[in-house]
Amino acid sequence: MSSGSKPEYSVVVPAFNEERRLPRALRELTDYGQSRGSDFEIIAVVEPSRDRTLKLAGEIANHRSSIRVIENPVQRGKGYAVRTGVHRANGPIIFVMDADLSVPVDHIGFFLDRLAENSGVDLLVGNRQHADSLIERRQSLFRESLGKSFNTLVRVLGYSRLLDTQCGFKAYRSRAARAIYSRQTVDGFACDLEVLLLADAMGFQVEDMPVRWTNSPESRVRLLFDSVDMFLDLLRLRRVVRQALKEKPYEPEPPVAKVSS
Repeated sequence: MSSGSKPEYSVVVPAFNEERRLPRALRELTDYGQSRGSDFEIIAVVEPSRDRTLKLAGEIANHRSSIRVIENPVQRGKGYAVRTGVHRANGPIIFVMDADLSVPVDHIGFFLDRLAENSGVDLLVGNRQHADSLIERRQSLFRESLGKSFNTLVRVLGYSRLLDTQCGFKAYRSRAARAIYSRQTVDGFACDLEVLLLADAMGFQVEDMPVRWTNSPESRVRLLFDSVDMFLDLLRLRRVVRQALKEKPYEPEPPVAKVSS
């Protein structure tokens, strides 16, 4: 990013034990951003890891000015890492994506185009269940069934109308991202659903888009422990969201009046 200029968009990438995947992600993201010919920034938020994630990310950032690496002092989970990155982002559009790049970087352009076409959309989420999505490498049958069961439970409980709440590719308008993440509290993987519940409760418009998706065999989701944690979070999310908005109420910005010609 050029000194003193505002980026076209920001990308927040949470990372924990990602020495194998984060360096490639950072290179692909910067190469793609440069190919667009506009300013951008990438914020890698690294939680304390057992490998060389922080060291390798720092080495790449030293040679690519568009990358900032933030070292979180404690390992608390994806939600905490994303909150850290969103609060440091400067772009009018803020992407949050996983380090495995299961959704390829060219989708940044697709999502930016969609947001430009519809100024009313505040949050655009990837949907692997969309009829137009292309799944190039599927998850294991058990993992895929578990994910679909979770999303079915989400809809049965009335939490979200979306078919896929957990896809690791989302784009926010910055005002929506800052409002949501200043109230978001869940540190674990259920943070994605909490974000959608907050967006709905605060009156933000959410849409989904088809994606091209390739399962990463090195998933950081621990099927047993993380699934239990997500289920327990699911049971308390409505209370969590109500409490967040009670402690920090949100008043939507008034619509900008149109000037008659």
